[in-house]
Amino acid sequence: MSVILSIKPKYVEKIKKGLKLYEFRKSIFKEKVSEIWVYSSAPVKQIVGKIFIETIIEDNPQELWKTCKSKAGINKKSFFKYFDGKNTGYAIVIKKYEHLTSPINPIDENINFVPPQSFAYTSNILPSLLSKK
Repeated sequence: MSVILSIKPKYVEKIKKGLKLYEFRKSIFKEKVSEIWVYSSAPVKQIVGKIFIETIIEDNPQELWKTCKSKAGINKKSFFKYFDGKNTGYAIVIKKYEHLTSPINPIDENINFVPPQSFAYTSNILPSLLSKK
């Protein structure tokens, strides 16, 4: 199973360079997901790569920060602002990142594509991605 995650371009660059080994989320997938298609949000607005998941850590934000801060790719203030008011957070541990040599414009694949606020299952919005593995 795969999903599409919207990630800000500055964080995509850090993932690409190996400076960010964790992608943080307030909510997580209900299905077992092994790979993530990376949608780089505005101004890029393209699917630019694929993340292979090692594991997902669930914990309170304070413990997540202690565990992940060295390769979080985000500063402490931004991290805690993101998780403000949350008792639980998730850190997707990136096993491997593959950058696409030719980014995919999701509108070319599905004219009704709307970037996911958090994530979306590819089978629901871009089933054609499944054939591009």
